Amino acid sequence: MAGLAFIISIVALVISYLAYRQSGGAADLQAKVEQLGITTETLREKLADSLGRLEKAVRGVQAKPATPEDQQQQEPK
Repeated sequence: MAGLAFIISIVALVISYLAYRQSGGAADLQAKVEQLGITTETLREKLADSLGRLEKAVRGVQAKPATPEDQQQQEPK
């Protein structure tokens, strides 16, 4: 029985290898991962731009002090 199980597992391994090669193998997988990275970066930039515009729309165009020293300088004396 163990011999039969071993033969079946070898056949399954060969079939999986053939399916992997037919689907493109590692080279195609690397290209897909690279394209996904480019797509993700593009979406991240678009999201950042959209959030920036949304922030300006909600807050309006107001100058906000960046540091506590700037806040003290802008306070009326």
